[in-house]
Formats: sequence, C-alpha cells, structure tokens
Amino acid sequence: MALVRKRIGDLLLDAGVISEEQLKKALGEQKELKMRLGDVLLSQGYITQQQFIEVLEFQLGIPHVQLYRQKIEQKVINLLPQKLAEQHGVIPLRVEGSKLVLAMSDPLDYYAIDEIRMATGLRVEPVIASKDELERAIKRYYGLQDTIEKINQNLQAQDIDEPIQLAEEDDSPVVKTVNQIIIQAVQLGASDIHIDPQEDSLRIRYRVDGIMRTERTMPPNMHSVIVARVKIMANLNVAERRVPQDGRVEMDIEFRKVDIRISTLPTIHGEKVVMRVLDLSNSLTEVDKLGLSEHNLKLFLQGVESAHGVMLITGPTGSGKTTTLYSALSRLNRDEVNIITVEDPVEYQLQGINQVQVNLVTGLTFARGLRSILRQDPNIVMVGEIRDSETAEIAIRAAMTGHLVLSTLHTNSAVNSISRLIDMGIEPFLISSAINSIVAQRLVRRTCTHCIEPYIPNSEELNLMERHEIVVEKLLRGRGCSECGRTGYRGRLAIHEILHIDDALRSMILQKRSDNEYRDHAIQHGLIPIMRDGLLKAAAGLTTISEVFRVTSKD
Repeated sequence: MALVRKRIGDLLLDAGVISEEQLKKALGEQKELKMRLGDVLLSQGYITQQQFIEVLEFQLGIPHVQLYRQKIEQKVINLLPQKLAEQHGVIPLRVEGSKLVLAMSDPLDYYAIDEIRMATGLRVEPVIASKDELERAIKRYYGLQDTIEKINQNLQAQDIDEPIQLAEEDDSPVVKTVNQIIIQAVQLGASDIHIDPQEDSLRIRYRVDGIMRTERTMPPNMHSVIVARVKIMANLNVAERRVPQDGRVEMDIEFRKVDIRISTLPTIHGEKVVMRVLDLSNSLTEVDKLGLSEHNLKLFLQGVESAHGVMLITGPTGSGKTTTLYSALSRLNRDEVNIITVEDPVEYQLQGINQVQVNLVTGLTFARGLRSILRQDPNIVMVGEIRDSETAEIAIRAAMTGHLVLSTLHTNSAVNSISRLIDMGIEPFLISSAINSIVAQRLVRRTCTHCIEPYIPNSEELNLMERHEIVVEKLLRGRGCSECGRTGYRGRLAIHEILHIDDALRSMILQKRSDNEYRDHAIQHGLIPIMRDGLLKAAAGLTTISEVFRVTSKD
C-alpha cells in the first residue's frame, strides 16, 4: 500500500483532534524526550489511543486490526528479528507473495518500514494496532520462543527425566509458557485447549467458534514439562501417567475469572490434555438473547414457565445445551421458588440456586441425587443430563407430581427424543403425560460484521432455499478480514427446533408411532425444522448456508 508522505501531526491537526498550540508543545517535547510524536501526544493526554487509530484509519485508509484475534504463524515471526520488533514496536502478521503485512502503532514511521524492508527483503504493508496490544503480542510470540529455549537448556543442564521440579517453580519458563497458552486461548475466545503429543512434535490446538485449529507446534521434549505443569495446577497426580485424570483450576486472566476443566488421557505418544475454558464473567445469557426466532421464543417461554412437566434440551456435545439451561434457570430464579440442580460438573455457580455436584466416588449419581432433591421441597429441578433409564423415570415421575423438570438428552432432533426415552424402557404413558416440550439446537458460526458482503447464491443454494419455501435474491457472507482471522466468521449463534407436545401428539406417543409420523404431525402444527430455522437466519445474513448445512446435514 502506497502511503501519502504526510506527518502525523498534520493529520491530527486536519482532523481537528489537536490544536496548533498542542502540536507545537508536543513537537518541542518530542525533540527533548526523543520520542515518537504520537507517543508524546498520548502521554500528554492531548489525544486518546482510539482517536489516534481512527485518524490514521480514516485519513490514510490503513486498516485497524485487533491482534488478539490474529493467528500468526511461527515462520512469519521468525522473519523479523526480536530486536527489530522490540525496537520499533511492530509485529509481522503474514506474508502475501512478496509483501509482509506488518502491525504498527505508527504506520507513518517510514524509518522503521525501510529498515524492516531491508531486513526481510519484502515489501512492507502496514496495518494499525494499538501500542498496548503490540507490546503484549511481542511478549507473547517472541517471549514464548525464549521460554522454549530456556526449558530445553534446563532439561539438558539438569539431565533429569522427571519434569516436576521445573514445573513447580513459580518463575520457571514452563510456568510462563503454560500461562501464555491459556491467556492466548482466552483472548481468542477458545472453548478448549488441546495439548496433543505426536511422534515428532507437540501440538497446541484451540477450538475457536467450534472449529479446531493448530495454534503452534513445539519440540516433543516439551511435552513432559508442559503436562506436569498443567497437572500441578489442577492438583492431579503428576507421577501417574497410565490412567485418565480429571481436575479443575480457577484463574484470573485480564480481569476476568476463568474456570478451566482439565482432562488427561494416556495415548501411545504420551498423555493428551484437554482444557475446557469457561469464562465465568460471561456465564449467563438472557433468554431473549439466545437467538430464538419470535415463533420459537414463544414456544420456549411456554415450556419454561409451565407449572409442572418436563422440558428437554437436546443436541450433540458442544451444541450449547448448558447455556440454554442456565438461561432458563436464570429467568425462573425468584425468591418464591426453590430451585435445585444436580449436575456433572457444575459449570457455573448461580446465586440463589442450590446446585449439587455428581460424585461417582461417593455414589452420588444423577438418580440418587434426584431422589434426594425431591425430599427437599423443590419447585423446579434441573438434571444436568439424562443418561440412563433410572434417571429418566425419576425425572418424569417428579414432573407428574407437580415439579417443573429441566434436563438435557443426547439426540439428533426433537422428535428422536421420544423414541430414545422409549428405548430406555420408559413407558409411553409416562412420556405422553409428563413431557411438555423438547428443544433441539445446534451452534453455527456467525457471519463477521466487519467484512460482510452480499453475493448472488448459486443454483444449489437457491434450490435448497426453495425446498424450504424461502425466497432470496442475494445472500450475505464474510469476505475474511483481520477481525475474524480471515475466516469470514466471528462468534456463534444457535439454531433451534422446538417440539410442543399437544394432545394429538400425546395420543400418538401412546400408540408408539414412528418418528416420521411425529415429525409430520409437528410440522403441520407449527414446528419449524432446525434446518429451516438455520436457513432463515442465513437469509437474514446472520450466518451462511454452508454453516447451516455443516451442522444439520446428518439430521
């Protein structure tokens, strides 16, 4: 990108952000302090970081990026020496042909651009990033390389097989490495961190918006110390590597409380570790922000606010069932009702609700916990998951005795839940009497609002829309930008289908009719299938047809 050779002071003056007097003072202080003009203006409070970025972005047409959302490959980092990155406060983002995209706080620092062009042999295209973010990114990417080298030196110097000592010291490079891995996951909004041992490497992978991606690769000898550190954090047995272990740890990361669930699994190349990251500061979502359509929201509230009966949330692992359950509980949480839950594990702690943790070691199962709960005079009961016939029968009988029961079940669609319960051995008359509604849901990636653009759908997309009676001329998709990591998606939203159990359907359940008959009846009486709900959201530009098809094609 060719830059207009104009000074930053003139740009800020033209934009009306600073006065001529402030510029003169800043220029005088710049000579005395030998600092960049932008840094002087910021330090004196003449401008804010946001004003500085906006002026550069709009006046010069240089895009602004948020570095914590960027995935930067190690080979790109290696192009620019650490000394130059720290000296100029810059970090390379990616290489496009013979062009190096470089994040800078001051894209008019031509001296830095020329020096980096000569050092890398590539044409430099600057993008704008805040100074604070650049400092953190430099520390994260270049600092991690330093810690890896220090760990290798320590391992070689101590000549030990047991990594516990290195993983226990608070100022150890191992501790810094693990902390950096977790911090970056939180910044990217990752739901899971995977530490995958391979024959010739150690892969660190993140699940972001439901999609796995390899964040970085480390030498294989790093595996033992990294896993040992994670185990120490979760109070697991470091010496035991032959059996799976589970633990948890709470951390404060960037002023946010984060709960991390840790699971280890022995593999042929060593222990694989998965860390489920739960941001406790964003634990609750209001029901009207779950992404339910107007029609589905009405049915959902009808089920949640029933005096008694069972409401089931169904879907595969990672489909957002727990978030929907907690949202329902949050809406129902009032002084005049007694709410008790039995969960495995307790994901989030809710004020005013009694939550019970399943403990298989002591024999506290879902079924046993549910029996005890019913002697505690509850109005509303939440069972984390119906896994067996005993739990299902107790939950259904509790609903028939005047309790509202909320729970989850692993099925592909709402109507499949009826057959699943019958297969568990639950009598059809119990199902038809107790269940009020069944919600099936999936999570799809949300179209990035920063790079969204219209396009003409192809014939296959038009035919799919027509089959679901949706008329569109244009659709929207993300082009891919620095905000979404070039994916075209940023964040997730849920798509749903809600099966309301009416009197006719209750009669069909008593007759043990087929799933197809249940489904046909439900569609005739207002059920919006989950794929249609997703396609309607694609037509509204919230997601894309390919995303909807990705999560519903097997249904």
